[in-house]
Amino acid sequence: MKGRRLTSLVWILIFTIIQVSAAKKSYIVYLGSHQHGSDATPEDYQRAKNSHYKFLESYVGSEGKARDAIIYSYTKKINGFAATLEEKDAEDIAKHPAVVSVFPETIYKLQTTRSWSFLDMDVPENRGSIPTQANIGRNVIIATLDTGVWPESKSFSDEGMGPIPSKWRGFCDNSTKFGVPCNNKLIGAQFFNKGLLASNLEEDDVNSARDTEGHGTHTLSTAAGAFVPGATSFGYANGTARGGAPGAHVAAYKVCQSRGCSGVDILAGFDTALHDNVDIISVSLSAGPAYFGGTNFLDNEIALGSLHAAAMGITVVCSAGNDGPDTMTVGNVAPWVITVGASTIDRDFPSYVKLGNEKLIKGASQAMTSLPQNQMYTVINGSDAAAPGVYTYLAASCNTSSLDPEKVKGKIVVCIDNMEMPRILMGMTVKDAGGAGMILINNAYWGDSTVSDPHVLPATMISYRDGATLYSYMKSTKNPLANISPKTTKIGVQAPSMAYFSSRGPSYPTPEILKPDVTAPGVDILAAFTEFISPTGIVEDERRTPFYLLSGTSMSCPHVSGLVGQLKSVHPDWSFSAIKSALMTTATIKDNRYIPMRDHSGAEATPLAYGNGHIRPNRAAHPGLVYDNTIENYLSFLCTLGYTSANLSGLINKAFVCPSEPMKLENLNYPSISVRALNKSTVVTRTLKNVGPPGTYKVRVKAPSGVAVSVRPPSLSFSKVGDERSFTVALTSQIKNENESGFKFGRLVWTNEIHQVSSSIAVNVVA
Repeated sequence: MKGRRLTSLVWILIFTIIQVSAAKKSYIVYLGSHQHGSDATPEDYQRAKNSHYKFLESYVGSEGKARDAIIYSYTKKINGFAATLEEKDAEDIAKHPAVVSVFPETIYKLQTTRSWSFLDMDVPENRGSIPTQANIGRNVIIATLDTGVWPESKSFSDEGMGPIPSKWRGFCDNSTKFGVPCNNKLIGAQFFNKGLLASNLEEDDVNSARDTEGHGTHTLSTAAGAFVPGATSFGYANGTARGGAPGAHVAAYKVCQSRGCSGVDILAGFDTALHDNVDIISVSLSAGPAYFGGTNFLDNEIALGSLHAAAMGITVVCSAGNDGPDTMTVGNVAPWVITVGASTIDRDFPSYVKLGNEKLIKGASQAMTSLPQNQMYTVINGSDAAAPGVYTYLAASCNTSSLDPEKVKGKIVVCIDNMEMPRILMGMTVKDAGGAGMILINNAYWGDSTVSDPHVLPATMISYRDGATLYSYMKSTKNPLANISPKTTKIGVQAPSMAYFSSRGPSYPTPEILKPDVTAPGVDILAAFTEFISPTGIVEDERRTPFYLLSGTSMSCPHVSGLVGQLKSVHPDWSFSAIKSALMTTATIKDNRYIPMRDHSGAEATPLAYGNGHIRPNRAAHPGLVYDNTIENYLSFLCTLGYTSANLSGLINKAFVCPSEPMKLENLNYPSISVRALNKSTVVTRTLKNVGPPGTYKVRVKAPSGVAVSVRPPSLSFSKVGDERSFTVALTSQIKNENESGFKFGRLVWTNEIHQVSSSIAVNVVA
């Protein structure tokens, strides 16, 4: 009895501790910007930190408690702090007149070569391309907020690099056991993990900016990696690896570990990168759809950090997220960032299944071994080969130790991708049980898409639809046979098409802003990788490779970051909004067969998937006209969402007054047009700035189905660079039947003899 009573007391104690700890969590208290400028001293930063201690002291009872509670003081460009607080304290702090916003931290996820040739950017073969004009990104500094960097990669060699820009204020943290050395290419590397530690999400990662995951090395080299001949991923995609701006300097801010990315750490990374004077910040992270992780922009770490970047003229590029293909899944939807979806390139890794009835089924694979092609193998369903005592549904997805070796030895095993079991691990299960090969069938949700993985045995992945064909054959014979063809790389396939995983619009908080903005290569992208772990992330996999093929909007995002670097070299006087406009208005909605871009299902893709279209770098250098914006335009946008003049003046450290008549959100001078709900009619206004030779542009409109569109005036004349002209677009619903309501899409193009300035139109028609 005494032992039971003691056990009960222990559980009561544990439960009490859990309750106490659950009552506190990490919050960010945002106060705007600091008064000190770019010439701030260490004393200024300490003074800011002390003010945060003093501020919090009045809520938690003492300066000692305030110091213990504060995780970070943001002292450089962003004014605020992150602290472990009780909910009641957070609510009280939010009422203080000096506070702009208080919000709990968000945990973000990572959104995980030939792509540059596909974009027509091979330097020797295209002398009119951006690289020639921009001297491949010289004097530009591109930063990533990610998992750090593997400095030994050849992609970060400084051979041929110029000197480090004099404005640079950062450094490489080489003081730890796993430190990162700098050179003239890799000029910055710092790590931030206090937020993740406070959230108890940190594992046994190293306290260093060194990349132990591979994601950050991949994204940084995609944006600005040096030329590396002979790069390959396990024998696939052999060629020269390079980044979008190979002449640019790079800096890695490690804000993510193996368990995720704390918003508290991300904001610290932003604050430091802005202080260090980077030119572009690439953020291949997402908290998921925009209804997660804040909906008012100033309660979201990435939106907040990027707004401060915008105020300093720094471009921030973000991934759209990997939560597609459902609509309203797009993340990172702030209008001052470039939000990038993912699409395919014209390279494929086909691997065919040959059935006993001579039929061929196309699959995808990067398997390192192949079967002899002079024989056929018996095919067995994983569910029919369950080990004794194992549920058949576990064997169907080839779960670890789920297969009976006596049933699968020497056979090809059919496994179903259940979206939970790692695909590589499925192959390991088959191999460990003595299987000869694996056919992996996609699930119903992902449908007709396939993924090429570096399997440890002969294997290929086929679509859900083709899986039905395979099952039909297997049922038609008592002895189903098959073989899997060896690995191949095919160039010149039809592309781009939208990746199935790429998050789709409309934007949840503000459907008046079409998101994503553009799409870029994001499927099977070859780039540098860490040699700390296997690229599969599986402990049992001992393979290492200096380059690896990855897919995700994490991969498409740095493509655009690299292009922004090149555009900034060509046009150093352009604003970040002008650069964004140039990328968007020169994008295409057709593939390399000159037909409308397709979705992953084969249907025609829409602007909810690709935004304004697929990037065309060389055209972006000469857009003709741009839709420009100032930071004040974005602040007026925030005024409409309910923020006050006092809130927003603190952000830019100068007087700002919200317009007496709130801005109509559709009237933000955006390069695309989106209408939240069109019942009868509405009018939107846009302004174009000339950045090219004088000329007259005429409008051409492809109206959305069931919507009448009128543009006034129908032509615009510009006499010099910097001239601005405004126009209106009237949209009128002609739909009477409720069954015809929903999103309709069109295109508006201003054109002269040289340029086409294109904008997608997305209208949600309500009857």
